[in-house]
Amino acid sequence: MSLPACFDDPRALLRHLLEVAIARAQPERCLQGRLPPVPRGRTLVLGAGKAGGAMAAAVDALWPKDAPLSGLVVTRYGHVPPAYRASPGRIEVVEAAHPVPDAAGQAAAQRIMELTRGLTADDLVLCLISGGGSALLSAPAPGLSLQDKQDINRALLKSGASIDQMNCVRKHLSALKGGRLAALCAPARVVTLVISDVPGDDPSVIASGPTVPDATTCAEALAIVRRYGIALPAGIESAWARGELETPKPGDPIFEGHEVHLIATPQQALEAAAEAAQALGVQAHILSDEIEGESRVVGQVHAALARQVARRNQPFARPCVLLSGGETTVTVRSAGGRGGRATEFLLGTALALQGQPGVYVLAADTDGIDGVEDNAGAIVTPDTLARGQALGLNATEVLDRNDAYRYFEALGDLVITGPTYTNVNDFRAILVA
Repeated sequence: MSLPACFDDPRALLRHLLEVAIARAQPERCLQGRLPPVPRGRTLVLGAGKAGGAMAAAVDALWPKDAPLSGLVVTRYGHVPPAYRASPGRIEVVEAAHPVPDAAGQAAAQRIMELTRGLTADDLVLCLISGGGSALLSAPAPGLSLQDKQDINRALLKSGASIDQMNCVRKHLSALKGGRLAALCAPARVVTLVISDVPGDDPSVIASGPTVPDATTCAEALAIVRRYGIALPAGIESAWARGELETPKPGDPIFEGHEVHLIATPQQALEAAAEAAQALGVQAHILSDEIEGESRVVGQVHAALARQVARRNQPFARPCVLLSGGETTVTVRSAGGRGGRATEFLLGTALALQGQPGVYVLAADTDGIDGVEDNAGAIVTPDTLARGQALGLNATEVLDRNDAYRYFEALGDLVITGPTYTNVNDFRAILVA
């Protein structure tokens, strides 16, 4: 069977699919036709997330020039689009740290809380929410310091807890998350526009849901930290045990009349990549946009499926591309390693593939940052392990050190995009020629 011409450069094909997926989730595209009508009063824009700067720029460009518009959005350092940085609009954008909160994020959260004062029923609060907002919008609950939140966040990130579990804990440590920002905006109408970075696209999980009801409880948060051995200040643990830091729940009248709209999702990005592959003559199959689990184990499962396709044409006929998304986790076992979910997944995949001919794999985080590194992800080829061995690298030992970044860096196989100004989480593409 002859292969489409695009198979002549598998790396370029995989990079192209990633670029298409990211383009589909760009705020300037997703916000077209999604803004609410201009209210009788003023419009206040509030928000947080890795896509926050681009979302603010898009809203500023689309909102009528003669209509009142102001506000504050916080995004990650380096994630303000260059054009908006050079020529700021009506919405102020500030930067803070992710994934561990810092004083800049705390200051931004305090300013957002102050901006909600004096709102009326004639006013509109337009909330721009995307992944990363949990860390960027840091307003510690009473009895908690910024240092406490930093320590707890670091422990959560190393624990292997899922994003749902981490955000359950974060909601019950915050003065803004878990619907509390919506409560502060009363009596104004709140419209929340969301770019999803979580499996299932649950707005209450994305950025810890600052404007939506929270069905999780203090008791659940307490069970999670105990399960993963995460230390809490004594006052917080006892407050949780008494239910004193509970969040607004579904059915609470503070959410009456509010709207929440998902404007970009992982599934949409995967569908765009599938369409791009098919336009090049390659059959594409979306496995799921909700894959979770330990990154290296998820890599092993993907590798097993790819080998089945390569060897037996089951469950899909080759040539084809297998696409998946979601949010895997990394349990950090060794201090000093470098890497994130994507490279950890890829090294697990490479070890399981064992040089399977004709299989090429790209994994990346769609925000352009894998963990805390400068890469979005990396690429695995049939000779990944052989080239590593030639450089004296033992892939199993590297994976045990959580040091996958350095492995792919040595091979020259990192995928570096820089900030993408959006975030629909993990993107994985497996080409089986």
